[in-house]
Amino acid sequence: MRRSPKPDLPPPPELPSFRVEPDVDDSREEPSILDRHAGTQLSRHDAPLEDEAIDADAAKVVRRLERAGFQAYLVGGCVRDLLLGGRPKDFDVATSARPDDVRALFRNCRIIGRRFRLAHVLFGGGKIVEVATFRRNPGETDLEDDLLIRSDNVFGEAHEDALRRDFTINALFYDLDRRQVLDWCGGMPDIQRRSIRTIGEPVVRFREDPVRILRAIKFAARLDLGIEPYVYDAMVASRLELARAARPRLFEEILRLMRAGGAHRSMWLLWEVGAMAVLMPELAAFLDDDEATEDGSLRFFRKMDAIDRKTLDEGVLDDVVLMTALFYEPLEEAASGVRDIMGAVNDFLEPVIERIAMPRRIADGVRRIMTMVPRILQGRIGRFARTDLFLPALDVAEIVLHSRGQSTAPIQALRREALPPVTREHRRPSSFPRQRGARR
Repeated sequence: MRRSPKPDLPPPPELPSFRVEPDVDDSREEPSILDRHAGTQLSRHDAPLEDEAIDADAAKVVRRLERAGFQAYLVGGCVRDLLLGGRPKDFDVATSARPDDVRALFRNCRIIGRRFRLAHVLFGGGKIVEVATFRRNPGETDLEDDLLIRSDNVFGEAHEDALRRDFTINALFYDLDRRQVLDWCGGMPDIQRRSIRTIGEPVVRFREDPVRILRAIKFAARLDLGIEPYVYDAMVASRLELARAARPRLFEEILRLMRAGGAHRSMWLLWEVGAMAVLMPELAAFLDDDEATEDGSLRFFRKMDAIDRKTLDEGVLDDVVLMTALFYEPLEEAASGVRDIMGAVNDFLEPVIERIAMPRRIADGVRRIMTMVPRILQGRIGRFARTDLFLPALDVAEIVLHSRGQSTAPIQALRREALPPVTREHRRPSSFPRQRGARR
């Protein structure tokens, strides 16, 4: 039943009226993404890399950063290796996002580093995708004679990040969505010519960071690249600058020269440019005096061949094995005719430890193996078979026999007896895991 309205109620209030005005900004077009780096002398190269060759998790990181409004590219060694037809070990990302921005986008992210903060995005199986914010070189130093870079903790733009890198082949960025290589430094022609060239004046670049000399050797040996003649001359002219580099970095780079299956060429180039005489003068002097050492250089480079073969066949050798094999010839000479072999080896290694920061743990392993190998070669195993260094010592003994042109069958038989039929854990360079964030 309908009720009649009460006459004493007040009239309804007047409601305000609204008028929706068009947003003037809605009609403004977004700038083209191709104009993102206008005025930076960027060259774009169409290079549709196979999707199967690109790590899926790294691609996810790049695309999520892009969707959030940041610039993001695959950078550095992974782009270089893909363009050269190789298979990258790691995929790194460079972005305009700051580390805290990256952490806000990825729950599986942690921030590392004190000198320069990096974001590590963690995936299953221990995989890490490293995400670095674009950086630029710091301001020019006031001391013209001292170009050594001691701090590069300065954020920048994409083109500045490319220009601060060491070699043109390492300064290429890959745009996943447009399938293009972004090149500010002329790296694509160098990729096509398979040549190593510095960004800028090579003498200046090597004085800024002398470890770049070792990196040039590593890339030439591992990737089978040539070195531009003027860059090679600058490496020779700047070799003494290596004495000013951070010693732990020197030791790690020497190991890297031997780990990737290019130990023979790496050590030959290190010796040829004179860098070995700066870092390891004991070894350089041994190789220089080939007549007195009775073809010592031939045996040394045969050892490097054996390391390369074993690395390709069985994986990376233990760091103790690499260091013992590297110095075996001059160490054997120093210990020849000496009753106290351990003491002679110790006297030889002390200046090496000081010069390249060889960890005491590694040096102790070298000392012990140098006492074990002669007895293993004589078939006198004894209690050595129960020590933790027996298998690494067998590797060194096998390398020594190979360098002498002798059969390695006795060593292989000893290994079969001592080793169960499983993957040898000591073959991983676990004593020196890769430091994410180090220069590539």
